[in-house]
Amino acid sequence: MKIGFIGLGNMGAPMAANLVKAGHEVTGFDLAAPMPEGVTRAGSAAEAAKGQDVVITMLPNGAILRAVAEEVIPVMEKGAVLCDCSTVDVDSARAVAEQAGAAGLGALDAPVSGGVGGAAAGTLTFMVGGGDAAFATVKPLFDIMGQKAVHCGASGAGQAAKICNNMILGVTMIATCEAFALADKLGLDRGKMFDVVSTSSGQSWSMNTYCPAPGVGPTSPADNDYKPGFAAELMLKDLRLSQQAAEAVDADTPMGQRAAALYETFVEREDGRGRDFSAMLPRFEKRGREN
Repeated sequence: MKIGFIGLGNMGAPMAANLVKAGHEVTGFDLAAPMPEGVTRAGSAAEAAKGQDVVITMLPNGAILRAVAEEVIPVMEKGAVLCDCSTVDVDSARAVAEQAGAAGLGALDAPVSGGVGGAAAGTLTFMVGGGDAAFATVKPLFDIMGQKAVHCGASGAGQAAKICNNMILGVTMIATCEAFALADKLGLDRGKMFDVVSTSSGQSWSMNTYCPAPGVGPTSPADNDYKPGFAAELMLKDLRLSQQAAEAVDADTPMGQRAAALYETFVEREDGRGRDFSAMLPRFEKRGREN
């Protein structure tokens, strides 16, 4: 396929590189990032999108997605597919899909899970919203860039799945870090704590796969001085999106709301920016009980 790829940062670059390795012709555009090997540089987003079968975007937020969509949709050929892999608000995803549909294009919102490591290894999970035909067109590309693509429903469903998933992740990581800090003060060995919880009813991805305690369980960012696999500021972004969505549909999400507030404090008023989201553990280690 002929593919335009807009947004070649930490996630987009390895995704585009995997498409090139699989034999696809990729033209890329990014305001600052270098082009991955094998990707043809375009001078603008419109130039990257013109004449392509599929245009993939990986962008920081909904406002930038809307601006890029305004630029690329008019130059895309009817029947082509605009596939946004960014994590953005549901309203932006649906607005861009509606705009693309009105221009005779297919549109997918397909945020990912798996981080930079998953992007490099081609093991991402895609949560996809949009039409059946557009999904069928892009599915072979999802299979190259990831290990799983779930068609979640109509436009916006992919973003809904992503923010619900990451709300659970943010809440469970905080609870896991709290539990380790409590275990420390109770004199419980961290290794024994992991052995019990990872095989008991308290198990979770945050504990079993991405344990926030250094030297415990599988290797994780905790073993690399909390250098980000998934940065705390990105978790904060996703939790804010979850609460924005919850407000829009009048959903009661007290744990998600509290998690968003804690990560906001950690990132914006403490030392969390630039650290992995599991660095909540050393934060709790240093704190006493609040009244």
